[in-house]
Amino acid sequence: MRYTVDKNKAESAYMQLYEQMREDITGGLYPYGSRMPSKRTVAQETGVSVITVEHTYAILSDEGYIEPRERSGFYVIYRDADFFGSAGASASVASSSGNKMAGDRWKAPQNLTRGRSRTDEQMPYGVIARTMRRVLSFRGEKVLERSPSGGLPGLRSAIAAYLGRARGIRVLPEQIIIGSGSEYLYSLIVQVLGRDRIFALEDPSYEKIRRMYEVNGVHCEMLKMGPEGILSSELKRSKASVLHVTPYNSYPSGVTAAASKRREYINWATSRGGTIIEDDFDSEFTVSSKPEDTLFSLEPEQTVIYMNTFTQTIGPSVRIGYMILPLRITEVFREKVGFYSSTVPTFEQYVLTELIESGEFERHINRVRRNRRRWEHNGREEK
Repeated sequence: MRYTVDKNKAESAYMQLYEQMREDITGGLYPYGSRMPSKRTVAQETGVSVITVEHTYAILSDEGYIEPRERSGFYVIYRDADFFGSAGASASVASSSGNKMAGDRWKAPQNLTRGRSRTDEQMPYGVIARTMRRVLSFRGEKVLERSPSGGLPGLRSAIAAYLGRARGIRVLPEQIIIGSGSEYLYSLIVQVLGRDRIFALEDPSYEKIRRMYEVNGVHCEMLKMGPEGILSSELKRSKASVLHVTPYNSYPSGVTAAASKRREYINWATSRGGTIIEDDFDSEFTVSSKPEDTLFSLEPEQTVIYMNTFTQTIGPSVRIGYMILPLRITEVFREKVGFYSSTVPTFEQYVLTELIESGEFERHINRVRRNRRRWEHNGREEK
């Protein structure tokens, strides 16, 4: 074992261990079915507490890299898509993890639905009102100016900085495109990728996704979901070259794709020269003590278009979304649809920029995550 913890690093000890162990698991040092070192052994050799190691193992378990077995320890359940194309193997993975559906992870309260945030999870009105007044005071007549087609440079830079700081996603502001909600961005994606391609969607999935693609002239395939994500047999039979997925808390199933399944999606797209559209509408509100890994962070150069909106995190009336294009698509986007005018008013973009740069947005995210952890904890106690 070669794990080390640098106490002089700003990064927490459990996150340092997490990153090293995840790398060993995905790199094959701990193959599928192997037993992880005991918590006590790791604690003794790294000089941290057993509680720190427990925290690391809890995150690895939540994300589908390992699973606990009573009185036996933790065992690796991740495999790098070596079961792709085998329906039987897909079933065995689900079985080995206790056939757990999303109910074993955090599941949103029933009144929390896609595109509608609960009232107690919306950003406080007072914060938004103060920010609007501040923008009007300091920006003045600039709020009436036309926005560049991809969005204000300041907002794109603020989003890029936030993603790098809070989500571990490192991109150039030029890769970020601002639009008025997911539906508008879906239509842009179709125009960039082409209507002659088949789009594959999760079954079940948010109904409006399919309808928006079809109204833009795209043929859609629906791929059945299993407990860890889209079934491997469904991926194999698909003739699509574009895969639209919601890896975290997919609506309405509540399924969160396991680590192996996320890697399988990437391998699926790579093997057929395809593209993944990652719809990440809810993962910022994860109850995990670390940000959810995104498909984009696993393959940021070629394969994944990342999408998110502020409708869920701020409020349903905030019709501002954004997508991150892989570098290979950025130039294609400019050539095909770069002439479009921005669909988000300049004033609203300035307000959002201020919310992010002032720290109000992240404070709100952290507040909601704490409340969800409390909700989850209370739910477990009631059981």
